[in-house]
Amino acid sequence: MGRLPLPAGPSRTGSRRTVPMLTVSVLAASALAAGAAAAVPVSAREAGRTEVPVTSGSPVTEVSESVVRVKVPLPASAGPRPEACDWLSYLRFRHVDGPAESADADRILVAQPGILEGAGAFDSVARNTVAAAAESGSHIEFWALDRRSNCLEDPTGVQAGLAARDVHLAVDYYYRQKEIDGRKFAGYQTNDQVKWLQHVGLEQTVRDQYDLMARELPDQRARKEKMLCGGHSLGGVLTAYFAEWDFDGNHATTADAGHNQCSGYFALDTRIEKGLPGMGGQVPADWVPIVEFGAGAVQAGLDAGIVPRALSAPAVVNTETMNLLAIAGLAANIAPDAESDLSTYIPSGFNQDMTYRLLFSKDYPTFIKGSPTVKDFRFSNAAALAGLLDDHSQPLAFMQASVGFWDGGTIADKEFPAPNNLEEIGLGGLTRLLGTEKKAIPDEPGGPLFTWRNYDRVGAPDDPVHRSKDGTPFTSAGKEVTDIAELARSLSEHPLDFTEHYFPTKLITDIALADAPGIADDAVHEGGIAANPVINLQAGDGLGFGDPQPGDIIAAGYQHIDVLTASAVQNDGRPEPISTNLAAFATG
Repeated sequence: MGRLPLPAGPSRTGSRRTVPMLTVSVLAASALAAGAAAAVPVSAREAGRTEVPVTSGSPVTEVSESVVRVKVPLPASAGPRPEACDWLSYLRFRHVDGPAESADADRILVAQPGILEGAGAFDSVARNTVAAAAESGSHIEFWALDRRSNCLEDPTGVQAGLAARDVHLAVDYYYRQKEIDGRKFAGYQTNDQVKWLQHVGLEQTVRDQYDLMARELPDQRARKEKMLCGGHSLGGVLTAYFAEWDFDGNHATTADAGHNQCSGYFALDTRIEKGLPGMGGQVPADWVPIVEFGAGAVQAGLDAGIVPRALSAPAVVNTETMNLLAIAGLAANIAPDAESDLSTYIPSGFNQDMTYRLLFSKDYPTFIKGSPTVKDFRFSNAAALAGLLDDHSQPLAFMQASVGFWDGGTIADKEFPAPNNLEEIGLGGLTRLLGTEKKAIPDEPGGPLFTWRNYDRVGAPDDPVHRSKDGTPFTSAGKEVTDIAELARSLSEHPLDFTEHYFPTKLITDIALADAPGIADDAVHEGGIAANPVINLQAGDGLGFGDPQPGDIIAAGYQHIDVLTASAVQNDGRPEPISTNLAAFATG
């Protein structure tokens, strides 16, 4: 792995020029993120740019955060869209003692989110990386990008609930048409309302990143010296295309090439490769079956609305359940030990009811019968959130984190949607989809209040050590790495959400059809990926498990989401390895 020389210049001591900051409430930040017209630029030096500080409850207090929005309109051919969707946004993390101007930072890490992720997902890894770099005397920044489609989200309810410390306020906003400061939730956008997303694919996504980087740091030589490009999950794939893309329309010139905007690449449980890691470089055809008919058929399907313009499924993966994660995070953030009432206070509906049924069914008979339901159990707010995302409950590997384990009552094997002995019955290949950990579930409907044993309390003297039916413990201290409180905060605190409610289907189909004319015609600089050093930071139990490569840094016990959310101090007392190694790469 190559080392990156620090750029010359005043960055170590840095310019301490003061940029005037807006003093606004959390609700004002929410309104700004939602596209409010009254946003005021943080600096008069540039029109079409705003920067607003974000108030944070993070224990990493030496890192400041702001939400930056830059006006970069879509082409007219994209068609009608909300005004907010002509802006690009990111969360800017920097050290409080570092330079106020990004141009004076030692390094800037620019991160693309994974599928169904927003900028808020990078909260912990960004703060931990910036803090680790400062310990070695370097001041770096971490820019967590929000893809353009996130402009469709409305965080008003969650942000107002956080400010008032009242989760019912958020639920009432999203489900009971209760107004907040004169604003009423417009509902989740339908396929017909997001028609412009049929134009937001691979080309628009990499160009958005380039345009944002060029607007924020206009000097190409400075970008080449200071910026590191990378991402999590799908973000590694997008970085690979970015590295090879030509952005000025002249394939003979290279100053504009993506690889000449970065001094190195970082991969967070992914690879800097053009294709999904672990899948032979291809998007499985059964993910979006129409790709088998070619690029023309796909675009015609998108244009006609036959192909959904935003990726969605009846349970777990849809706009409503993505927002439900933020609401559950809000409840766990405000009152983690209080008894949750979300399953009863949120009005019944198909998306959330099917999600609850999928996540909280013990076995197939329970799922088919529909009883007992999640409403028959008592959970703390922390346990309710963990039931949605912990690797012992959430069935999809790409949505799993290791945040601890159930506590407070009898725990049984969860044999739905798949049994826990996949390896024994010859179905070990499913672990790439379902994850490596055995699933577990509370087994006392109408019984005690089930609470959550946080990651750093697993293996403590009072741990009852719940065991699977084969006699082995469900988990151990070395397998738990993320603080449930920090996960809850990351899900509910940011004006740019942790999740991505309207992921453009065209982005996936474009990657599947990248060799077709008109899809990736400008990905011409084939040496772009190899042009810069790369650091591969892999989750030991993540999506790339079983495929280690020389030079990989493996975080043992980590799941796919843990590379973003893991606590700064791990159960063995050591610093968190992903952020520590990423900071060393950036500053070494």
